[in-house]
Amino acid sequence: MPLSTFLRTSARLGLTIIRRSRRAASTATSNTISTSRSLDSILIANRGEIALRVGQTAAQHGIRVTTLYTDPDSRSQHALSSPFAFNLGSVSAYLDGDRIIQIAKAQGCQGIHPGYGFLSENSEFARKCTEAGLVFIGPPWKAIEDMGDKSQSKKIMNAAGVPCVPGYHGENQDPTFLKAEADKIKYPVLIKAIKGGGGKGMRIARSKDEFQAQLQSAKSEAMNSFGDDHVLVEKYITTPRHIEVQVFADKHGNCVALGERDCSIQRRHQKILEESPAPHLPDATRKDIWAKARSAALAVGYEGAGTVEFIFDNDTGKFFFMEMNTRLQVEHPVTEMVTGQDLVHWQLKVAEGAPLPLTQEEVETNIFSRGHAIEARIYAENPAQGFIPDSGTLLHVRTPAITEDIRIDAGFVQGDEVSAHYDPMIAKLIVRGNDREEAIRKLAAALEEYEVAGPITNIEFLKTICKSKDFITGEVETGYIEKHREELFAADTIEPEVLAQVALACLHDDASLVTQKTASFEGSTVGFGPGYQSHHMTFTDSSAAATTATTATGNSDKNAPFEVKVRQTGDNAFSIQVGDRVFEQVTSHHDANTRIITSFFPHTRLDTTVIRDGDTIVAFQRGTQYRLTIPRAKWMEKALGMKDVTNSVLAPMPCKVLRVEVQAGDMVDKDQPLVVIESMKMETVIRSPQKGKIAKVVHQQGDQCKSGTPLVEFAGEDEAST
Repeated sequence: MPLSTFLRTSARLGLTIIRRSRRAASTATSNTISTSRSLDSILIANRGEIALRVGQTAAQHGIRVTTLYTDPDSRSQHALSSPFAFNLGSVSAYLDGDRIIQIAKAQGCQGIHPGYGFLSENSEFARKCTEAGLVFIGPPWKAIEDMGDKSQSKKIMNAAGVPCVPGYHGENQDPTFLKAEADKIKYPVLIKAIKGGGGKGMRIARSKDEFQAQLQSAKSEAMNSFGDDHVLVEKYITTPRHIEVQVFADKHGNCVALGERDCSIQRRHQKILEESPAPHLPDATRKDIWAKARSAALAVGYEGAGTVEFIFDNDTGKFFFMEMNTRLQVEHPVTEMVTGQDLVHWQLKVAEGAPLPLTQEEVETNIFSRGHAIEARIYAENPAQGFIPDSGTLLHVRTPAITEDIRIDAGFVQGDEVSAHYDPMIAKLIVRGNDREEAIRKLAAALEEYEVAGPITNIEFLKTICKSKDFITGEVETGYIEKHREELFAADTIEPEVLAQVALACLHDDASLVTQKTASFEGSTVGFGPGYQSHHMTFTDSSAAATTATTATGNSDKNAPFEVKVRQTGDNAFSIQVGDRVFEQVTSHHDANTRIITSFFPHTRLDTTVIRDGDTIVAFQRGTQYRLTIPRAKWMEKALGMKDVTNSVLAPMPCKVLRVEVQAGDMVDKDQPLVVIESMKMETVIRSPQKGKIAKVVHQQGDQCKSGTPLVEFAGEDEAST
């Protein structure tokens, strides 16, 4: 369903004249070449869902779209969305601004939309676009430059009367000096790269003893992500909320705030749930934070869409400026749902020189009449393993039905490859309700309908958050996940009916392939033969969320096998034993096209989607996902030449080794850093799972590793004692 179903662009024009400062007025002239210029053709300098989302709005308004792709993205949805699509080549070529400008000029494009990430906050690229006679569909390059430097932005905000967090924002980057500044501020402190965003180059030092290690890590990630390792040091607020304001300004001195978003539910300093309006925010504070955001935008001569981010102290009720994102945010659909406006269309009109479509008063009327919206980011990542990214082919995708109150912005469809080279976000699920309680109910229900098999995703984790009491009541903060870890990562029970359905699906699936009277389901294929057969199957729980727990079938260890015995008693009729539980007279039907097995048990009917990929099985039943593994027999592992990795620490994802912290012969403690890796532009520290002796460092700095590759090998008991 097109975006126009739920994005309503107002035709009304209004003016909110706010006088700019002299500095802001002079800054605004940097984009004068693009004022009052019609856009008939634009190039989208991005990929994935944001490229598709921008392209949809442009097409709805008669604007021709040119898209770009790299070699890994040649079959991606955004590359296929336009007949005008051009290959940039290498993985990192989305950052090749000169080549992108060259393509735009050659294709007769009047403007470039940068989306978010990549070049969207690159002031040099924005300046080059303007000098090349292209409209940069974003703010003036000088505003990007000022707000992209976190130290400079703090100076501007202080001058404009926007409150800032206490800290050191200067040029001195000597580690000893920075530690002294941190000691003055008092711990905990936040170390943050002055360039970029997205949580990269950000670390918390909770004591002076760990300051230098966290500083080194922040600087290393900042250099890898932004090519600049300069950091600032600020007081870390212990019970913060992340509240940001969507602002929009035009070339005529108008600026509006389109409400705020609470983005406090985060992992690795990156957002996974965003909502608007922010819960439990006093009206006076809400209006004040909007006013400060508008002041921030006007102080730098802003134009177009931007987001002013604040940290809100739950203890004191005060808020402080953090940074300004000079682009369209990932979570902009939340604001679109509560205002009824298409913000990409606003961007295009402002870039053409038109005044803003609404006044501040009209915006506020819309906000307070359209209820509450929440966005959940669907990532290919493993929450149980520290939210490390995952990649691979999307073997199965089934999404909730789209309505006016349920929206999905996706960059992938079933059969697509989630690349290890880029951000692991698969889609965004956005819902709207008349109030927050209704919005959460709709989000929970939609997540239960969302099925993805292939890479591990965070969908089950998002469902758990929706059931969390403090989230439901709006008691949120940026440390929510860590503080609720025991609740959010509790083990789920695998009911006997799930295992029975998986066993039946496997038998139906293999029925046409193998004929045999009896079979052991340990890596071999089984199926129906002539007459009625008995089958013995073994599964182990490989769920990303599984931990040691007692299950319904009596297992006390997540790795303990589940034994399932199936006996055919008639045409499509079975007797099934799962542990001590026996189901008699079960009839079933398997639809090979939908991969759904429908079974009638004596007490209920079950519809279960079962996706089998080699030895891995993913099942979806009544809104819950289950991951199972068919264990291979030892003789088969040897026959396949599989290496014993019992004493190895494995790469959790495709990655590049950034640093090796140990060497052969070292004695290490549990949780001691072993190797630092980078994947999808995220730095991850691989820590020791045990106390022991390092026998071998398998991969060195700079090596590229596949998922499951040994990084470090531990000595066996005999070797460790020598």
